[in-house]
Amino acid sequence: MRIAVSGSTGLIGTALVRSLHEDGHEVVRMVRRPAAAPDEVTWDPQRQYVDTAGLAGCDAVVHLAAAGVGDRPWTAAYKRELWDSRVLGTAAVAEAVAALDTPPRVFLCGSAVGFYGDTGDRAVDESAPPGEGFLPDMCQAWEEAAAPAEEAGIRTVFARSGLVVSGEGGAWGRRIFPLFKLGLGGRLGDGRQYWSLISLRDEAAALRHILDTEELAGPVNCTSPEPVTNREVTEAMGRALHQPTLLNVPAPVLRLALRGFSEEVLGSKRVLPKRLLETGFSFAHPTVESALRAALG
Repeated sequence: MRIAVSGSTGLIGTALVRSLHEDGHEVVRMVRRPAAAPDEVTWDPQRQYVDTAGLAGCDAVVHLAAAGVGDRPWTAAYKRELWDSRVLGTAAVAEAVAALDTPPRVFLCGSAVGFYGDTGDRAVDESAPPGEGFLPDMCQAWEEAAAPAEEAGIRTVFARSGLVVSGEGGAWGRRIFPLFKLGLGGRLGDGRQYWSLISLRDEAAALRHILDTEELAGPVNCTSPEPVTNREVTEAMGRALHQPTLLNVPAPVLRLALRGFSEEVLGSKRVLPKRLLETGFSFAHPTVESALRAALG
């Protein structure tokens, strides 16, 4: 297969491209600069530009590029960047694939479990409605921006990913693991909020499964089948790293430090991967313990 990927140098994109190359697929990288190699195609989300000639002959297009929700505090300016990077970028790519003489068979667009908002103790699957707040609103607009691809008859899938557990990067690799390795890890708030996690290997495998499974369209939750509370994550991290986890970061401190992103950390998301399981996907790391062991190598 010939597959185009945006966000190919990010944590998830790198793992997906590696997996595709290992199985002999041809990958076209979408880059936000002049293309410098035969396997690159230029695009610019701000200008709504995609060099469609470079997408010709692609069997699938995977759109993962977006600003990181945990990279910086949520100032008004950064919230706009988060929104535009998702909505404008998705619209540009969706319109480009819809305009191709021979469109790809599948358009796989990144999304997030932030769609569901704070679910409390209630477990939700893909049939649940959107929540309320900035993240759910952004995720809805993000997915709606893919409408041109859907209207063109392309199988369009939204991978609603949870927190990706990896030692290679992302929030886990850059922030959570380093803190716990120093013995500075602990509960966030009261620790009762659910976190929906997925190992990096399972995330890449889930995306591959979506590409290969014709019956999958619309939202697909990419999370492990066993959501856990922040307290349980903290305890598992302590065991995995043989470090104390006695510290606790009070909710008011998190809200002051992280601004709007604190609601993502303190909010509860108990999300289940119903559609992956229904279509026969098998998780290599279904539990938090196995995901942590994989991330620690």
